[in-house]
Amino acid sequence: MPIKASELIQNPDGSIYHLNLLPKHLANTVITVGDPDRVERVTRHFDKVEFKVKKREFYTQTGYYKGKRISVISTGIGPDNIDIVLNELDALVNIDFETRELKKEVKSLDIIRIGTTGSIQEEIPVDEFIISESAIGFDGLLHFYGSEHIQDLEFAEAFIKHLNWLPKKAAPYVVGGSKELIDKMKGKGLYKGVTGTNIGFYGPQGRVLRLALQDDKMNRKLTSFSFNNQKITNLEMETSAIYGLSKLLGHEAISMNAVIANRAAGTFSRDPKKSVDDLIKYTLDQLVK
Repeated sequence: MPIKASELIQNPDGSIYHLNLLPKHLANTVITVGDPDRVERVTRHFDKVEFKVKKREFYTQTGYYKGKRISVISTGIGPDNIDIVLNELDALVNIDFETRELKKEVKSLDIIRIGTTGSIQEEIPVDEFIISESAIGFDGLLHFYGSEHIQDLEFAEAFIKHLNWLPKKAAPYVVGGSKELIDKMKGKGLYKGVTGTNIGFYGPQGRVLRLALQDDKMNRKLTSFSFNNQKITNLEMETSAIYGLSKLLGHEAISMNAVIANRAAGTFSRDPKKSVDDLIKYTLDQLVK
């Protein structure tokens, strides 16, 4: 049965609504970045770029790096944008845009986030890289989908108890990354850990400007939390949504993080641009190994 026009929205040229892409424009390997300006910082390393399109904060370039076809897409900030990007990426490969029906065989994409993060463990200094082995989301996005079967419910329960989590906040959820991509991306000296995905940058990450926090001890409790020898290593704003939706939809996903701030030590990178550029080059080279 065809999907209704109000659910799968297409532009007049047939492209998917927000990303403005047609299926032919998308590679099987997709790099996501938050900042639209970061797209060209990735593709400047490419042998060639075959396609570019931009709509709102969503900027896509598809091309080749050392012979491997890759799409680079900016998502903007936050889990709400990830909900758009992941669902539309999946639609591009798993829905027939002519008949508007689901394809019989599900196609899996490799999705690699390259982003910035703040470490909350003092021993992980700025300018290092963290691979997110799993992510804990404070955003609530995954609860809008049938998703308990992919969640680590015991981890989330222990976390809620340790932090005395306010029930009015979204219930935290925990999802693992792609073991296949983690093995592919791992390298000497890289940190691995559990990434906390926040719903905002200020209060939700314990920052105080003029507004008081509901729990001013939250970051200290985040730092001290441990479950089965797993600690929360860093905070950002997309990873749990990428991991959750990817796992539900049958895609492989990994989050690569450049540490530009250490919240525990109160330090910030002197050259965050270089840290990100180094992570971009590292990630691209690992992809073609």
